[in-house]
This record gives sequence, C-alpha cells and structure tokens, in this order.
Amino acid sequence: MGDEGIVALVTNNSFLEGIAFDGMRKHLGQDFSSMYLLDLGGNVRKNPQLSGTTHNVFGIQVGVSINLLVKKKETKSAEIFYASVGEDWRKEAKYRYLYGKQQVSQLEWQLIAPDKKHTWLTEGLHSEFDEFLPLGTKEAKKAKEAEGVVFKAYSCGVMTARDAWAYNFNQKVIADNMQRTIEVYNNQVELWINRDNKEIKLDDFVLYDGTKLKWSLFLKNHLKSGRKVTLSEEKIRISLYRPFTRSYLFFDNIMNDALSLLPRLFPTTNDSENRVICLAGVGNRKGFGCLISNLIPSFDLAFEKTQSFPLYTYKEDGTNRTENITDWTLNHFQQHYQDTSITKWAIFHYVYGLLHHPSYREKYAANLKRELPRLPMAADFLAFSKSGEKLADLHLNYEDQAPYPLKLIENSKVPFSLKVEKMRLSKDKRQLKYNDFLTLDGIPERVFEYKLGNRCALDWVIVQYRLKVDKRSGIVNDPNRPNDKKYILELVKKVITVSLETVKVIEALPSWKN
Repeated sequence: MGDEGIVALVTNNSFLEGIAFDGMRKHLGQDFSSMYLLDLGGNVRKNPQLSGTTHNVFGIQVGVSINLLVKKKETKSAEIFYASVGEDWRKEAKYRYLYGKQQVSQLEWQLIAPDKKHTWLTEGLHSEFDEFLPLGTKEAKKAKEAEGVVFKAYSCGVMTARDAWAYNFNQKVIADNMQRTIEVYNNQVELWINRDNKEIKLDDFVLYDGTKLKWSLFLKNHLKSGRKVTLSEEKIRISLYRPFTRSYLFFDNIMNDALSLLPRLFPTTNDSENRVICLAGVGNRKGFGCLISNLIPSFDLAFEKTQSFPLYTYKEDGTNRTENITDWTLNHFQQHYQDTSITKWAIFHYVYGLLHHPSYREKYAANLKRELPRLPMAADFLAFSKSGEKLADLHLNYEDQAPYPLKLIENSKVPFSLKVEKMRLSKDKRQLKYNDFLTLDGIPERVFEYKLGNRCALDWVIVQYRLKVDKRSGIVNDPNRPNDKKYILELVKKVITVSLETVKVIEALPSWKN
C-alpha cells in the first residue's frame, strides 16, 4: 500500500484483546496512523450464554470485528478508536445497527490508550498489580541468581495428548494398555527406519488406528528421529489428574507430549516431600483458582494451562534438593515485616493463603487472565501463612479428613451394591444418587461455594469418579476399587468436609491490603 492508504477488513475479533496477539497489536500501532475498530462480539467460546446461530452476525462460533486501518506519511504511532455493540445483542439487532451507521462518523468512537504491554482493551485491569511481587518469570528461570521474584522455577502440568492411554485408575490396566500401544509405536519406528520409499511423507506412512495408538505431532517427530519407548514399572506414577482425583499416569518423555520441568519436581517414584501450588495459566477462561499437590499435576487440572510452583527442585535422579523460593524473597519478607523468624516454608503457605482471598481474585480477575499472579505484601503475614497452612493440610490430606455425616437412603428393591457407574445430583443439590441402590441425603448448600475453575470440589468428584469407555480406543477406566469398595462413598463425604472447612478458612482471612 506504500506510504499511504486504507486497509478495510472484516475478521475474527480475537486480536483486539487476545494475549497471543500482543505482538500483532504492537506492530499495528507502529505501522498505521489511525485505526477504527468496531467490535460486533459474538464469541460463543468465550461466552457460552451466547449462540452462534442467534447472536453472531455470521452464525459462527468466533467473534467478529470490522476494522479500518489508516496509514499516512510521517505518523509515529496510531490513534486507536474503538466501538462495540452489546454483548447480548442478537444478530438482527446488529444488522439494524450497521444499516443505520453508513458512515464512520456516525459511530460513537472511544479513543483508547494501549498500556506498556500493548493491551488495547484495558477495562478491569488495575495498574497497581504491576507493583506487586511476581510469583514467577521466564527471566528468573534462566538466571543463576533470581531477584525480584518469589519462585525461581515453575512448570506446566503434564500434557499427554493421549489421556485415555496414559491415565487410568487401575495400575494393571494402564500397564497393559501402554504395553500394547508401545509395541505398535516401536513397530512403526522400525518400519519407518527400514522403509523402501524414502520419499513418502510421514503422515501418509503411519498407521491410523485409534484402537492401537493415538498420534500427535510430537509423537510423530519422535518416530522420525527413530526414538523407541520402553515400558518400566518406574514410569507408572501416581498423578493428581483432577481435583481430589488421583490416577495412575504413564510418565514418559515420548508418550507424553510435554513434561516441562516436572521430572525435576517429582524425579522418583517415592516422592512425597515436595509440594506444588497449581494455578490457572495465562489466558485461562475457567476462572482463577489454585490447588496444592504433592503429586504430578495434569495440564488441565481444574484450570486451563495449569502452572505449578514447587517448594523444591531436584536433579532428575532425585538428588540435590534445592529450595525454589529465592533467597532474595526470603530477605525481602524478613525486612518488610521486620521478622527474621520468617522461613521459606512460611512464605510458601502465605502464597497459598493469599491466592485464596476472594477480594484479591475478584479485583484482579482481568489481570490474572493476562499474566501469572503477583503478590501484595499483606499487613498480617502470619494470618495468611497460618491460613495457607490450614488450607494446604486440607487439600493435600483430603483422604484423611473426617467423613461428613450424610444420610444413606437404601433402595430395598435393588441388590446391595457400592459400585459406581455415574453419580447424579438432584435438582435441589441436596441429594446425590450414588447408584440404583444408594442415595446420599443432606448435602449442605455451602459445599458448592468452594470452587476450582468452573466446578465446585464435589462436582469434580462426581464427574471424574464414573465408569468411562473411551470411544476411539475402547479403553475402560473404572474408578471402583475391588479391594476398597467404600472408597468412593467415603471420598464424597470427605470432600464435603474439605469444602466446608475450606470455606470457613477463606471467610476468616483478613484484608490483604497493606
């Protein structure tokens, strides 16, 4: 277009505020003199209350915007004008609006000022958040001596790309499943290495059979490199798959798409001392939350893109345990609170306590979608640290909590059974149909106040502890324990106790403002 001109286009509106488009917004601001951005909304994926057929101007799932980009000579940075329609407008109302606005001058434009991170739509963002202490940064990960950050290292949860194969409640089942799929994969490696047609593309060569193997880009790259997989007992680990849901995991750097730093956080099968605070990653759409674990966490634990901040890191053989909270942070806390008795252990619990504060989560909800948490220095360090310790004990040791006294209603017309296929809550959420024989009555309303992502803790248990058959592979994942038939029943009661006690601790938290 040369030095001057206008670009007019209708496009997906995600670039207006999507985190992945920070760089794009930066360069648009440098390349154009002015931009007129009319946001027509309609992002069904972002707002499930909308319908693509009734709210989106094109009847699609993604949002839409009309964009006019103006370029003039000798302009240093762009003026950005923004307008939008109501989020709940139906498409007919949007058509009428557009028909009545034939000229750019007819719209009520808002001049917006990008922040230093090239965010255009800054509504809900609070600038003082940047002054708080960052939990972790990419720069600190690379530095020898990290300063100005709480944790030196952090890791995403394990991403398998084949959960049906790599996770199972039954240790023998997962071993058998992985043995089958590893044999198929290793055979594919041999066939690829010894292929006659060296020109054939990998995608046209490999076996596509969902009952034997699930491919991903990473697994295909391993095949290209001729890397084979071995099955060993040490690779079958216990993982926190979802909140209050422990599962066996095949932990392997080929059969899992991404392990990140997890082999340095949980290096051996007998790990039990390490703790990780798992929280929502950048761009999470399920609501901010956090959950502590002493097991390998999954990438989709309860939030999107789960990030885990450990108390310790190790070498991959389990040696050289290193405290992960930086020395700089310890000195900073001791000086700020004038208390040399503060320890890294206490700071770890302070973090966990503060991240549970409802008003912190509410006020900085927009910030927490765009970046990892930052910590204010609350007036009462000890209160938050002790509360965080209580919460950690509840959430780590949930299986040891006292079962909540529910009323058990038995159906005399059905044979006795404690086997679960699919539990269901009643409409008023006071009862849980455990199975055809048993119904649990007297669920307290406050149980549903403790949420992790978009579900409460009890809902996570109900959803995860059901008999599942994977459609593609036919793999069965049965949560029932033949040697402990009451486990799921007792777990339901204990998670109710955990939820009620968690709500009590959170309600008692003092103000986090200094």
